[in-house]
Amino acid sequence: MKKLNNKIALALFCISSFANAALEQAIPLAQSADKYSLELLTKGIQIPWGMVWLNDNELLVTDRAGKLRLIKNGKLLEQHIEGLPKLHAKRQGGLLDVELDQNFASNGWIYFSYSGYEGDESGNNTSIMRARLNNMKLIDKQVLFDGFPNTQKSHHYGSRIEFDKQGYLYFSIGDRGNRDEYPQRLDNDAGKIHRIKPDGSIPNSNPFANQQNARKSIYSFGHRNPQGMAMHPKTGDIWTHEHGPRGGDEINIIKAGANYGWPIITYGINYNGSKITDETTRKGMQQPLWTWTPSIAPSGMAFVTSDTYPQWQGHLVVGSMKFAHLVLVKLDGDKVVGHSKLFEGAGRVRSIATHPNGDLYLGIDGSGIYKIVPKAAQKNIAQ
Repeated sequence: MKKLNNKIALALFCISSFANAALEQAIPLAQSADKYSLELLTKGIQIPWGMVWLNDNELLVTDRAGKLRLIKNGKLLEQHIEGLPKLHAKRQGGLLDVELDQNFASNGWIYFSYSGYEGDESGNNTSIMRARLNNMKLIDKQVLFDGFPNTQKSHHYGSRIEFDKQGYLYFSIGDRGNRDEYPQRLDNDAGKIHRIKPDGSIPNSNPFANQQNARKSIYSFGHRNPQGMAMHPKTGDIWTHEHGPRGGDEINIIKAGANYGWPIITYGINYNGSKITDETTRKGMQQPLWTWTPSIAPSGMAFVTSDTYPQWQGHLVVGSMKFAHLVLVKLDGDKVVGHSKLFEGAGRVRSIATHPNGDLYLGIDGSGIYKIVPKAAQKNIAQ
């Protein structure tokens, strides 16, 4: 009987393992993978969390350790930019994303997200600041937002920043490690996508602007830890991706007032293999456009607009920190219809920046900043 029980247990384990494996998505190699290569721009930035081009020749990069760096004409300047706020540079915290005002050429405003101590120095949370850059120093600094409540936990800050076509500033805050309390409640800032005006004021059209006991900047809720955000170049919609737990990474289009379900619905499980919930759908909660199982640990996100990359134009690229490659996400309108991988073994792709001319640059942890270059272009340069 004991042997029979062991055989039954083994059979059930094999069936379960097969079922789980069937749910996992193998990411095929992109057909265009051999047409492009990575060209090193510079080393010297350990965790390039965010990047933005100030102009054709100057790339501003945040190092999560709490340093703001400038790459000028392809060279990383030794001098660090001064004037950063006090921040919590531990574990997942530090200096995070960076974005330019849509009128940067005339007003000079640069926006940063970071794990800040504003509000209560016994803990920290995601903060948003804007400042101007003058002679390698931040001036005219203004704290536009400080996340509530502060906590001593040092993960799930979210923290991507993006403007829409109307000039509103969106940013993400993760659940801050409190999944069972924060994401589904509107009286705190964690597990949310927020929307503010460039000066930090709250738009009257925000979905909860007039709701008592709700945080007025909230635009959507029920998020785990969104670390990718980009505006669709045609529709103007804000797209995000977010980390699932063990599996269940998501791509979403953000809608005003929508509930994205975490942790009530999810396609992921706990890291120890146990269930978080039996539900993957529920009425009134948004379904993701796409999920990844196993998790790819997504970071960075950009729509490809340049004809430098004809096979990718009109689609989406996402960094995979877990599998150390770039993921090409194929789109059909506002639907995801497939994915494939590029630059296998490149490293933990942390951030993606688009040059004013449309060229794509990758920030890779511990490795450097790289430009994606057509191989034909490299041959022409060599000749």
